[in-house]
Amino acid sequence: QVQLVESGGGLVQAGDSLRLSCAVSGRTFSSYAMGWFRQTPGKEREFAAGISGSGSGGRTYYADSVKGRFTISRDNANNAVYLQMNSLKPEDTAVYYCAGERFYSGNYYNWYPDYWGQGTQVTVSS
Repeated sequence: QVQLVESGGGLVQAGDSLRLSCAVSGRTFSSYAMGWFRQTPGKEREFAAGISGSGSGGRTYYADSVKGRFTISRDNANNAVYLQMNSLKPEDTAVYYCAGERFYSGNYYNWYPDYWGQGTQVTVSS
């Protein structure tokens, strides 16, 4: 069973930066496609960023709403994935979830991964 634990959320002001981390259990992490999703009350969970597994070259994908401001990265040696968030806006306020799926190679923009973390709250004040 794969477990994902997010950390790094908090309260920041508009324009600030924040880095989310996700620790992943298991010995086959490098083969997992990983993603960050976010959800606000009353809205569906939405894709923010994704990164493919090593077998697919670690390609990155971003929602238009975060492109140019957020960066997803992974550290396969330490079973971790990160989301660097810069130039934060109040509309980025949400619960952010780390998620993953082994050997995934489909459409990241229409993806519901197999494994999810518990989420971490990010609040951006204006």
